[in-house]
Amino acid sequence: MELKKLHTEDTEVAIGFAESRIGGRQENQDSYGAANTKRGFLVTVCDGMGGGPGGKTASTIAVKEIVAGVDESSDDETIPNVIIKAVRRANMAILEEGNKTPSLRGMGSTATVLLITEQSAFVAHVGDSRVYQLRGKKKVFRTFDHSQVFELVKQGIITEEVARLAANSNIITRALGIAPDVEVDIQELPYEKGDRFLLCSDGIHGMMPEKNLIKMVTNKKVSLGVVVDDVATFVDDEGRTNGGGHDNLTIALLELKTNSKLKVKMSKLTKIILWVLAAICAVSLCLNIVLLTGSKPDPQLILKDSVAVWNKKDSVYKSDIKNLNDSIAKLNEKISKVEKAIK
Repeated sequence: MELKKLHTEDTEVAIGFAESRIGGRQENQDSYGAANTKRGFLVTVCDGMGGGPGGKTASTIAVKEIVAGVDESSDDETIPNVIIKAVRRANMAILEEGNKTPSLRGMGSTATVLLITEQSAFVAHVGDSRVYQLRGKKKVFRTFDHSQVFELVKQGIITEEVARLAANSNIITRALGIAPDVEVDIQELPYEKGDRFLLCSDGIHGMMPEKNLIKMVTNKKVSLGVVVDDVATFVDDEGRTNGGGHDNLTIALLELKTNSKLKVKMSKLTKIILWVLAAICAVSLCLNIVLLTGSKPDPQLILKDSVAVWNKKDSVYKSDIKNLNDSIAKLNEKISKVEKAIK
């Protein structure tokens, strides 16, 4: 289904679609929600756990309380604090409901939260449901699962793909409804027009290698709604092909229609490329001066950060030109290697 859109007075900031399916289970214990709150456009995906009706009840409470907590927050509170308090409010609500109803005791839920504002995007999570930020066909951010296997990934003992396929991959180390206090991870992220944010339960990201998931959700040859349906259908079909019994699956995908006011920081690789290009420009300019004037440039000629000092006889210029050409060729080789690394 299409999510509610975020608008400013005259600008559409984001559009989104979401899909939740039962998979091969008897009940869909995933829940999701979206709302235009007074603090921004909020999307949340929660994956419930617990026997009987507990899992669905927990995830439903989590979504409801997170949305309400953000929308009812004080205007003078910072957004990170607002989101953390909303998640903790959901945690306490789940605990209280479990204490009131014996059949619901022990229920819990993961939680992912995305809040889009004109300034930036805020991402928070508890458990192993994930949030991705995607630009072009690449991942620029992803939450890190609070799970036993991902602790081994963090220590460098196993790879993420081994963790995905592990028998105990669904054992999480944090969840709502387990204890009165819960630690919430939160980040503020800049975004660019065309960026996509993906929120999903482990029923989605656990069914395929991450590179395959990223390839599917960054497909811009079809509409955003079709992408969401394609991913959910693929996961469902894979589950049935492998005997059924696969997990509930929930996906929410948003695309940004404008840039955030918070600017995207230049990556280290981009800085290296710019420095290499600047060096080529400096060398090329020096070469052009030699070829066009046929005489020495000003000894104090400064080309940005590069200082070219010439103190040679005209008879040596041909050798200088050859050296300069060799330098340019080497720099071009380095650029080619950098471009291949980026691709």
